[in-house]
Amino acid sequence: MNGSRIAGAPVSFGVWGPHTGPADGDGDAVLRALADAGYRGSELGPTGYLGDPDRTADLFAAHGLAPAGVYVGLELAAGRWSGPGRAGLELACRTLRAVVDRRSGADPAAPPAPIVLADDGAPGLDAPRDPDDPASGLDGPAWAGAVRLLDEARAVCADHGLPTAFHPHLGTFVESGWEVDRLLATTDLTVVLDTGHALLAGTDPVAAVARWGPRIDHVHLKDVRLDVPRRARAGGPVPLRTWWSAANVVLGAGDVDLPGVLDALRGGGYDGWLVVEQDVAPDGGPQLAAFAGDQRRNLEHLDALLRARA
Repeated sequence: MNGSRIAGAPVSFGVWGPHTGPADGDGDAVLRALADAGYRGSELGPTGYLGDPDRTADLFAAHGLAPAGVYVGLELAAGRWSGPGRAGLELACRTLRAVVDRRSGADPAAPPAPIVLADDGAPGLDAPRDPDDPASGLDGPAWAGAVRLLDEARAVCADHGLPTAFHPHLGTFVESGWEVDRLLATTDLTVVLDTGHALLAGTDPVAAVARWGPRIDHVHLKDVRLDVPRRARAGGPVPLRTWWSAANVVLGAGDVDLPGVLDALRGGGYDGWLVVEQDVAPDGGPQLAAFAGDQRRNLEHLDALLRARA
């Protein structure tokens, strides 16, 4: 693991949808800020955020950034395509494919850029869940439908020549450790280790590396504070978005054992992207400089941790 494999992400600039982000910066400004800070790559953000496939490829090329993947949610509980569904996934694939093709040969050492599949969740999943209670998840028939949908989604990605990785995510039906275990036992998917989502769902990220080992092929490095959701939920369930941004802090300021995670990944021979994410909410004001400063500090902190382990 080294600095050439560290990527950023638009979500660290308050980009939670195609038309969100800092009021004083568009997608071009966000990618410029990541490149100026020293990141070597970036995830693409929500499909459409950077424009159509050609414009997205143009922006990545202009800033010399390698693509590090794109996130696509699926309604696993439905077990079938819904909403933008398959068309949305197809567009995400075309967009990522355009960026990958434009970058072809520019950096042969860059890790693959996956379509990051995830569950979109369902109403009622904002309540704290018992991480050891299988009754809180999808039942057998519903899970079989979810697996079929995932198989169909992977086939779409394969048609575009793109790899996939599955992102366990807080507030969804693949959140707890046992749900990830079931995913790995019933599919041949690889998974994303997201240190923040794992910790808040009751899974120690360091232990997760040993538990899921070679099936981890993409990493989101977050640092989160456990006390934020604890206080927010003191009066009962509240929507994830009401506290999620506050729980995300700069690397080293939260409760994730980042040195332990890096040691475990190195020990397991991990050589994929380390995507730094600090999911922050835009407030409608000029936040670009503040977000950029946090991401520069995150990269400096991560670089120092990696140098100490070289």
